[in-house]
Amino acid sequence: MNKFAKALGFDPVAKKTSVKTEIVAGIVTFLAMAYILTVNPNQILYAGTADARWSSLFIATAFGAIIGTLLMAFLAKMPLAQASGMGLNSMMGGIIGGGVSAFSYGFEFTIGQGFMMVLISGIVFLLLSVIKIKGKTFRELVFDGMPVSVRSAISVGIGLFIAYIGFQNAGIIVTNGYTQISLVDFTNWGDQVVNYSSATGTWAAAKTAVVAFSGLFLIAILDKLKVKGSVIIGILGATIVGIPFGVTDLSMLGGGNGVSWKFWENFANFFSVGETSVFGSFTSVFTEGFPAGSLFTVIMLVITMCMIDMFDTMGTIVGCCGGNRVLSDENDKPHNYGKIMMSDAIATCTGAMLGTSTVTTFVESGTGVSAGGRTGLTAFSAACMFFLAMFIMPIFATIPSAAAASALIYVGVLMMKNNVKNIDFSNAIKATSAFLTIVIMILAYSITKGIGAGMVSYTLMSIVSYLIELIKYAITKKDKPEWNVSIVAIVVSVLFCVYFFVPVIL
Repeated sequence: MNKFAKALGFDPVAKKTSVKTEIVAGIVTFLAMAYILTVNPNQILYAGTADARWSSLFIATAFGAIIGTLLMAFLAKMPLAQASGMGLNSMMGGIIGGGVSAFSYGFEFTIGQGFMMVLISGIVFLLLSVIKIKGKTFRELVFDGMPVSVRSAISVGIGLFIAYIGFQNAGIIVTNGYTQISLVDFTNWGDQVVNYSSATGTWAAAKTAVVAFSGLFLIAILDKLKVKGSVIIGILGATIVGIPFGVTDLSMLGGGNGVSWKFWENFANFFSVGETSVFGSFTSVFTEGFPAGSLFTVIMLVITMCMIDMFDTMGTIVGCCGGNRVLSDENDKPHNYGKIMMSDAIATCTGAMLGTSTVTTFVESGTGVSAGGRTGLTAFSAACMFFLAMFIMPIFATIPSAAAASALIYVGVLMMKNNVKNIDFSNAIKATSAFLTIVIMILAYSITKGIGAGMVSYTLMSIVSYLIELIKYAITKKDKPEWNVSIVAIVVSVLFCVYFFVPVIL
């Protein structure tokens, strides 16, 4: 085994993999998360491609993904990929007064001030990954102190969350004025359209749904027949199916919708200093500072960013690696856990300096793991694809979101199958906290909020139950109760209560 392969942790015998499998897994991971290259700038900038900074944010998003994923490859040596996190980029858009939510925090923050908050949260996150207490970092203590029921539920919740993202991306699940969401109307084939936006345009929902289902069925059939690379074959097959439906937009090969072949112009804008660039914009804070009276708001925003990043990453890596003995131990703790967290924290810092929102581990990494990815070679392959995408984005933009969604849905199938059996439903408190973790993660569209609901509910119910049993023991002197709530679980639950109940807006 040569030095390069060793640096990536590639060991075909111990890891039960091959070079071909790792590269294919890396490509699959990229295809599943390539949408972030165009979605991230649109989430942060209210005007989308009409904003002069759009191309710079596209480049910054790509660089953030490349650096973060390379850290996973060489530092953590794990088949995980990073990019600007969904949800956190919407939060960034809200901070600077744009984004899809267009909400206000009571102050007018510049994009540089927003990125400085991201940088500060990354530095705090990095310190939590370095500082050790009794030989373990704070992040490891949090993981070890989490209730097993919640930890087991995370993998199931992540799988269903990934699948839900796929259903939405493909327009299978759509908004409904009466029930909030519903299944797509399969009688609508072109007379009407739904608000389904992707890098390739807006299409009739039934067509995108059929494309996604065709890819999903193809993946499942090929997987049953034990065909290697079933996921990527399914994505490519769905892309072909999308051509006659008009879902696969071949005109993207000529450029359009904010995607250009003129990469040299995009790079020139990115590295310039001015209105068209976001590179290093955080430095403006050193001369401008933050708005007067915004200190508490800034502190709460930084804390919120830290918590979302930490628990999103924790949930994602447990969901992607848990249950797989090649990637995790018998307690479902991913191997190289500390280095994974370190990679995430460093990526957040570099991403802010480059000009993009919080860089975090992507749940779509599960597609690469399901395709056989086991080492850093998978992450390295994905990083190479992100680098290539900066130069030939129109080619990758041709693959519709509906095709990539088929892989996301199938990952949900695999993660449900492999992990739901680990949840202990015989204990009412464990079952309830696990249930809340899974359901709220999906319905609230947030990994962090799902974990928070599970932690708070478990801790609260366990303490109340213990006190009742203690009173009962004091009276009867029978069946002395056991204290099974760790100090870490209590501290984390208190922090989540602050996260849930303390308003950010002044």
